[in-house]
Amino acid sequence: MIEGRVGSPHGMDTAEIWGERWVLATNSMAKQYMQVAAEKKSLVCLAADKPTMGELESLIEQVGPYIAALKTHVDLVEDWTAVRWEAFCKRASEHNLLIFEDRKFADIGKISRHQMGGVYAIGSWSNLVTAHLISGPDIVDGLQAGWTDYGNEGGVLLLAQMSSRGNLLNPNYTNEVVRHGIQHSGVFGFIGNGSRPEELSLLRESVGSEKMIWTPGVNLQTGDGAMGQRYGDPTEAVLAGSDCIIVGSGIHGADDPASSAKAYADASWAGLLNR
Repeated sequence: MIEGRVGSPHGMDTAEIWGERWVLATNSMAKQYMQVAAEKKSLVCLAADKPTMGELESLIEQVGPYIAALKTHVDLVEDWTAVRWEAFCKRASEHNLLIFEDRKFADIGKISRHQMGGVYAIGSWSNLVTAHLISGPDIVDGLQAGWTDYGNEGGVLLLAQMSSRGNLLNPNYTNEVVRHGIQHSGVFGFIGNGSRPEELSLLRESVGSEKMIWTPGVNLQTGDGAMGQRYGDPTEAVLAGSDCIIVGSGIHGADDPASSAKAYADASWAGLLNR
């Protein structure tokens, strides 16, 4: 792949589509994501919250062409084995998907580094992970060291906002997360609230153009979901500053996951072109 020259509608290349985000990106994984998104015309990360390997394997075969990233919770998989997970990750790579382990690390740097290893060896196969900054910015160094231990590199997404009702990530906390995060090259970007475009716009204003913002809480059917989740429109989220919409049941719970994934891809891509 030639850097920044992926073909796209309207004769624009990747750099033109992403504008300042491409020029100013401070994490190498960010440009890799932007290239994949431009190639697939999709800003969709599938939240593949399935409990069995068979369901996960079937799902990526159905929707692989329409998504740019795959969000996993490896410790939810009931029949996980190292051998089968390695094959699954290889297949995801063949579909040109970034693998995003939504581990939400929150411990000190030293412990977080060790947690990138262990039974699941997250540092060996993940491209991105999530983390809370509650323990301080050293957690980012620890996670980066966790990738280095396997000869890999990756990016950290810090939780700046959440879309669940009653969460404790207040504006002061969000501002502190952004203040520390934008200074660290190991930070890929931030998790924002896709269900509230007005909050998301403020986050983008605070973050600037150097870092990604990825957003759960989006669905083509907006409103309140189960267990306190809220949903906003995916195109509106992108227009408000999201660089990737994280979609779960809206795709894997659909009667036709492939068609649903394509609908989300089209909605997100339209948002980016309009932005």
